[in-house]
Amino acid sequence: MADDNKTHASPKRLPLAEEGIMETLLLPFSPRFIVLTICAVVTALLIGIGISDGKIFDILLIPILIFGALTLLGVRDLLQKSHAVLRNYPISAHIRFLLEEIRPEMRQYFFESEKDGMPFSRDTRAVVYQRAKMELDKRPFGTQEDVYREGYEWMHHSVSPKAHATEKFRVVIGGPDCAKPYSASVFNISAMSFGALSPNAVRALNAGAKKGGFAHDTGEGGVSPYHREMGGDIIWEIGSGYFGCRHLDGSFDPEAFARVAGDDQIKMVELKVSQGAKPGHGGVLPAAKVSEEISKIRGVAMGEDCISPASHRAFSTPVGMMQFIAEMRRLSGGKPAGFKLCIGHPWEFLAICKAMLQTGIYPDFIVVDGNEGGTGAAPLEFMDHLGMPMREGVNFVHNALVGINARDRIKIGASGKIATAFDMARAMAIGADWCNSARGFMFSLGCIQSLSCHTDRCPTGVATQDPTRARALYVPLKIDRVHNYHHATLHSLTELIAAAGLEHPQQLRPIHFSQRTSTTQVKSFAQLYPALRPGELLEGTEDPRFRDAWQMARAETFQPAL
Repeated sequence: MADDNKTHASPKRLPLAEEGIMETLLLPFSPRFIVLTICAVVTALLIGIGISDGKIFDILLIPILIFGALTLLGVRDLLQKSHAVLRNYPISAHIRFLLEEIRPEMRQYFFESEKDGMPFSRDTRAVVYQRAKMELDKRPFGTQEDVYREGYEWMHHSVSPKAHATEKFRVVIGGPDCAKPYSASVFNISAMSFGALSPNAVRALNAGAKKGGFAHDTGEGGVSPYHREMGGDIIWEIGSGYFGCRHLDGSFDPEAFARVAGDDQIKMVELKVSQGAKPGHGGVLPAAKVSEEISKIRGVAMGEDCISPASHRAFSTPVGMMQFIAEMRRLSGGKPAGFKLCIGHPWEFLAICKAMLQTGIYPDFIVVDGNEGGTGAAPLEFMDHLGMPMREGVNFVHNALVGINARDRIKIGASGKIATAFDMARAMAIGADWCNSARGFMFSLGCIQSLSCHTDRCPTGVATQDPTRARALYVPLKIDRVHNYHHATLHSLTELIAAAGLEHPQQLRPIHFSQRTSTTQVKSFAQLYPALRPGELLEGTEDPRFRDAWQMARAETFQPAL
């Protein structure tokens, strides 16, 4: 019993200091550092063997260099302070960075289904490639869409389809104040600047536009020699930097504008108020990237940052904006003048509408850019969560113009993730007169959606200023592909319009489309996008989408009357 009262002796433990020493000594053999340890030991052994037997040193030289380089890399990983994972896992952690680097390609080529992929699905990209190459663009066996999922959309067909239209679908842009209206295709190249695109990309797009009889928007980077070289119709976009028509201090230069806008190749002038992918966000091209060529095209000084402010200096009120558009139209010799924007605060666009009524100045066109639109680079928050999507924006602008009795004199263009004939028909049903596409035409040039536009390392030579990369884009071939894509897409639109029992896309209305709002409920676009009556805003509307915003809107300021 006495033994039961004895305290059992606990195992002896090493003093804490000795435990710490042992852990330190064993650390090189832990999973975290074992790769570096192996490389260092192998390097030392190979050097030792090579020294002891000089005859085989030459044979061992390459392995020594390989394992020695890995050892040095591991030491560098231990000492650097930028990446914690490399300090904890020298050498082996580089596998993580390699996998991160190839992850987009692995997903795109091996794991993406036909309907996956953003911003554009594999199926959409494939149909653009096929149409650009004039290859078979049909699909077998049946749709891969889940037609019962929430959000699925379709177009209604007629039991009495029409014959396919033989005329090219065009729309005349230019109101009563326009001296030189422009007959535009209903499908055109959206705004992309030289600088964002390579010279060869601009050449191919403009020449393709000339061959197909459609227009090419310059983007806010100015009219470059590569736009002029091929002779295609140009829509000149003027942003807040006034590139190509500015004084050295960045202010608008009317004389420079008149010189450029008077060129017969320029068919319309477009004021850029905001861009869908990054509305309210300016831009800076660092001085180091302002080449002599860009300096000349944009009218900026060498050695200084090229700044595109978030807002315009030429005007600050809705009335001032209308007066500036009237000045653009006058200086251009009476060509169609309008503006592009992404809808933000609804009262601001309605303030522009009130300024139209107050001044009697109306733009010839408005291009509505959606927040799903493309860009070379933008902050994530701006791309994902700022600005109204294209469809809601187009319908809002359409209804606002109907509500002030101005819809018949102002044409509406839609831009934002448009690539197929269905995209076009859907946008035109809710208010657009024509559609612009940027990334669709980039795909026709060979863009593979590598999402590297902002790195200057575009693998296809489309979105880069690196001449060694841009040379990969063979202009004569791409001219045909740009033209083919435009032609085939309009042919598909012709088939859709005929199937709906219509003769022209301008006959499309919201009643021609439906959307599944749940697995058991379907709504017509006419229910999803209610229409205002002509003059309803002037009479005083009770529509909750417009009532409060219309009351807050003031022609004298963009600020709301609260």
